[in-house]
Amino acid sequence: MRRWITGGAALMALAMPAMAAEPWEERTAALGTAGAEVSGTLDAAQLKALSDIGEKLFEARYTTLDGSGRPLATQAIVPTKRRHPVPNEFSRTAGMDSNSCSSCHNQPVVGGAGDFSMNVFVSEGFESADFDTTDPQFSNERGTTHLFGAGLVELLAREMTADLQRQRLEALKEAEKVGKELRIKLVTKGIDFGWLTVHPDGIVDMSELDGVDMDLVIRPFSQKGVMTSIRQFTINALNAHHGMEAEERFGARWTGEADFDGDGVADEINAADVSALVAWQATRPAPVEEVPDDARWREMAALGARNFGAMGCETCHKPSLPLTSLKFSDPGGADVAGTLSISQVKAPAIYDLALEKWTDALPRNDKGEVLVPLFGDLKRHTMTDNRIDQLGNELLPQRFVDRNIFMTAELWGVGSTAPYGHRNDITTLDEVIRAHGGDGRAARDAYVAASEADRNSIIAYLKTLVIKP
Repeated sequence: MRRWITGGAALMALAMPAMAAEPWEERTAALGTAGAEVSGTLDAAQLKALSDIGEKLFEARYTTLDGSGRPLATQAIVPTKRRHPVPNEFSRTAGMDSNSCSSCHNQPVVGGAGDFSMNVFVSEGFESADFDTTDPQFSNERGTTHLFGAGLVELLAREMTADLQRQRLEALKEAEKVGKELRIKLVTKGIDFGWLTVHPDGIVDMSELDGVDMDLVIRPFSQKGVMTSIRQFTINALNAHHGMEAEERFGARWTGEADFDGDGVADEINAADVSALVAWQATRPAPVEEVPDDARWREMAALGARNFGAMGCETCHKPSLPLTSLKFSDPGGADVAGTLSISQVKAPAIYDLALEKWTDALPRNDKGEVLVPLFGDLKRHTMTDNRIDQLGNELLPQRFVDRNIFMTAELWGVGSTAPYGHRNDITTLDEVIRAHGGDGRAARDAYVAASEADRNSIIAYLKTLVIKP
């Protein structure tokens, strides 16, 4: 049974050499080397040291000596015991389905997306189930998305959440003050999230909300937009895919057990290990718009950029959203029980993304805000209608999000991450554009009705949005 480094400030631990391990040991030497907890503002050297540990943990091939495996626990996000131990823990549906994060996130480089063969199966509707079926009624098949720019995406979501919740609070105060109901339009960073009607007695009518949950928290991760933070997603994935259970969710605090999954290893991933993984993912550079060497491609891409707006693609795929601060707090303020919260630490760790040189290249507006070129809006949309329904090919809703509703896919990096669609079963950009129904129908129809040259220009433009190794 492995024991952890305990006590002492995390920043001191980062300055210490890693625990010595014999070179032949079949365990992950990086586990525990970040200390017990990371807190405070990290300088450039400390952030690099923590991110380096995170990279090793992201690329690690976890073994049973690390705690890989969960013979007595399921893949569920909520700690759930198996009714019966399974003879073979590896399964393509309920997991475990890989030894390493980088097994799937590897195109074009580690941290990137995955091919169809790297698809995962989401079965959140069956939190207490213990199944090993391949029947799609038990899970939704999803492609592996890339993680580049993930820190910026979470920061945008946090600022939007705070702004939406501020608007609700101010409306409540005003309704109480004037003694009558008020109907307010919710808009943040130029994105329209529908309407709220608030009453003087504090009752809030949320029936006109659009593309966001009733708590007004923007959840930017997963194709359905149901994951709040990199930290939450990391803890979910470690358990589902590798059987590595984070202490902050599966440890004694929540389950009363140090070895909840019954594999003989206690407290498999501590808070600092998770922080290292978060730091590495949050500091992945943003994808870029690359200027092609080929003169004809440059000409077509320039035309495509104009057509992208003219055809209405920018209605949802916003070329950029403004971001006020690059300081990434870990943990953040919107995570729920089972993911470390600000109230559970002495002080959150602060990863200042401005310390990363790649952020120098990000454009800014006249307010000094960073313009994050994500080509998205962090909003959910209906993606099918009665004629175009290819993207409505799932059988199960996820966390109360209907089958045909998905978060706008961020297009930065799309030139490096074929195939496409939430199931990675669409081979070309032309095909996935034609698959847009529902809220994307008008732009899709404009594309289909355009000349071949104009359609090709859109493809030429999208192919310039790449991840640079």
